[in-house]
Amino acid sequence: MKAAPKTRKTSEGPRLSREDWIDAAFKAVVDGGFDNVRVLVLADKLGVTRGSFYWHFADHAELVSDLLKQWRDYQREQDRIARSEIDPDPQKDLERLIDIALRHGGKDLEYMRFELALRGYGRRDAEVAKMLVDVDQERMDMVKEKYMRLTNNDAQKSQELASLFYLAIVGSYQALSRPVNPPMIREYLKNIIANYLVQEQQSSKAKKK
Repeated sequence: MKAAPKTRKTSEGPRLSREDWIDAAFKAVVDGGFDNVRVLVLADKLGVTRGSFYWHFADHAELVSDLLKQWRDYQREQDRIARSEIDPDPQKDLERLIDIALRHGGKDLEYMRFELALRGYGRRDAEVAKMLVDVDQERMDMVKEKYMRLTNNDAQKSQELASLFYLAIVGSYQALSRPVNPPMIREYLKNIIANYLVQEQQSSKAKKK
């Protein structure tokens, strides 16, 4: 009985697009962090030689730069959508934002795991750290805008609540990305954030009227 022929690697660059390499790099980060983004490893997974990579990229740094740009563009689009979709009820608006944020990971939590890996990378790369500072600030500004309606335009209180809200979400990412979790952990986190940071604020607002 003859052995099955091995899949041949090809160096024909045009058969793989630039996006194919970026997607492979994204998955590598999700699986093992940025140190897992190695050209030879990616080429092996894609079934091609390094020649395909150099057809599209000058070097490894350019691949990582394009990967970060793609992530940044995706985050900006998600934030734009979150800003534009406003519920008339400020409490429901914020509760909806919690739900969106905690579903950010996708089916296999890939976006959540990527962001956690990116934050680890930012501890040793100044440019990545700066990008994350900008991302965090843009997100908190958006949350603050939503809190302004709940606090009768109290800017200081809205800023403080937005900071706590964001810290709770980022902390939830750490919990949700664990390989093993208690059942219904997402709903549990969603409910306690909504209870203490949204519903109690609404109750406090109603008592002052």
